[in-house]
Amino acid sequence: MGILFAGPQLEFEQIKEAWFAAAGQLAAKGVFVGGQPVTEFERAFARYSGTAHAAGVGNGTDALFLALKALGIGPGDEVVTATNTFVATAEAIHHTGATPVLADCDLGSYLIDPESLMEKLTPRTKAVIPVHLYGQMVDMSPWISLVRERGIAVVEDSAQAAGARLGGMPAGSAGDVGCFSFYPDKNLGALGDGGAIVTSDESLLSTVRKLRNHGGETRYTHDIPGYNSRLDALQALALSLKLERLDEWSAHRRRIAGLYERYLGEVNGIVLPVHRGDDSHVFHLYVVRLPVEARESARRYLQKKGILTAVQYPLPVHLLPAFRHLGYKPGDFPVAEFCSERILSLPMHIGMNEEAVLEVAEGLIAALASPAYRC
Repeated sequence: MGILFAGPQLEFEQIKEAWFAAAGQLAAKGVFVGGQPVTEFERAFARYSGTAHAAGVGNGTDALFLALKALGIGPGDEVVTATNTFVATAEAIHHTGATPVLADCDLGSYLIDPESLMEKLTPRTKAVIPVHLYGQMVDMSPWISLVRERGIAVVEDSAQAAGARLGGMPAGSAGDVGCFSFYPDKNLGALGDGGAIVTSDESLLSTVRKLRNHGGETRYTHDIPGYNSRLDALQALALSLKLERLDEWSAHRRRIAGLYERYLGEVNGIVLPVHRGDDSHVFHLYVVRLPVEARESARRYLQKKGILTAVQYPLPVHLLPAFRHLGYKPGDFPVAEFCSERILSLPMHIGMNEEAVLEVAEGLIAALASPAYRC
């Protein structure tokens, strides 16, 4: 069978009996959009996230977009975020009419570089989006007060960090608003698309709820031009069941990360991720760095052994054709570009155990040592 890269199907095995039963009850009532399952999940997720409110939406990209819209961000504004992120972060900014302004990352953790972020602030900056990348939370304490003094909103991209906590504060609770993706391979994944916005700002929540539902919180009430981005009840049932297990799953991921460190920590040519060794990292991904000439050959070698890997992300946002209009060029973000050519994500999911980690580690070490797989 080999070793899977991610394991949403393994998570489903743990909830399927309860989910099938709940889905059957829901089907008998015929209420598939909104309703009690969504409301109950929103309440539970708000408590879990350390915020007063949560609003389920259609997906993580919509969460970012609707949060920015609710903050009043639009044409003429700038929003600063990391260039080494999934394209959705920049897309959400772009579709408000605002301009994405990109910053470089830290070489060890891959998180947004605080100095680069602060250098990008201008009088037109209306928000910053720190990306809690690969499951590790950005430490915002060095700059968040300075940003807020300028009247700039903080929107946490927590798509990969559900369950992470830094200084006792859950991902999504330190900024003005937190945005989550429940794509199936996320740490808290639905059975399809889904997302959520968390906040303790009641006015902001009201605006989000209107925006997600054609501009009104109740049927046929349209206070503002809105969108159609709602969390399905069937997805909310699955998310509620998974939320009960999330801390356990996060602890397991941290144990797997510790095993990778045990077996790969002293291997020449492999650079392991820098992290704090606490629950501020939930290891949505376990990302190592290899010599640039060895990454693709190592991937091929591992794939022949039945071990699946991935690269997140092969190009930083500033080098994507979709954002060529921003005017950046190769060399503008040297750390992100350096990393993008070398990073490799190893298998990480709740089905991993020490035997699997050892197999991956031995395969990677063999790949780097094999003349047949050197470029």
